Amino acid sequence: MTEKKEYDPRTPYQLPFPKEALDEIVIPDAVPEDDRLWVPQAENVWFRPLCLNRSQGYWMNLLKVRKSGVLSRHRHPQPVHGFVIKGRWHYLEHDWVAEAGGYVFEPPGETHTLVVPEGVEEMITFFQVNGVMCYVDPWGEVLGYEDVFTKIELCKKHFESVGLGADFVDQFIR
Repeated sequence: MTEKKEYDPRTPYQLPFPKEALDEIVIPDAVPEDDRLWVPQAENVWFRPLCLNRSQGYWMNLLKVRKSGVLSRHRHPQPVHGFVIKGRWHYLEHDWVAEAGGYVFEPPGETHTLVVPEGVEEMITFFQVNGVMCYVDPWGEVLGYEDVFTKIELCKKHFESVGLGADFVDQFIR
């Protein structure tokens, strides 16, 4: 039987981390003042990368919208998690409204049309998107897609164009 050692509970873990473990990502200013950190996605629509996980095929970002109306219609073959930080939005296909402080789980197979209602000056939502987002028409015909790799490319181009350098995105990639 191993004898228990007495220790101060504030003593940090004393063993080395695995050599192969990746560095953590810590972003103190996740909702930044610096507009260069917001990557344009469409007119009056931006995303702020937080984690772009190329090895597992997901991304986490903040989505910022400064317009009302239909944003996109898309299908998710994998689950999506969202947490509304500011403003509100809804899907045409459902009768609920996602509002500041609210959490949304979107199951695999979900297809929906995201709408920011009139009177919302700015909407910011944290999303974790797994796999692919397929943009579709009302009858499911695929019009385009996004995945972690298209997000990385958008970030590289944007960060290069605003003087931060294409490699600025590397801090978010795992």
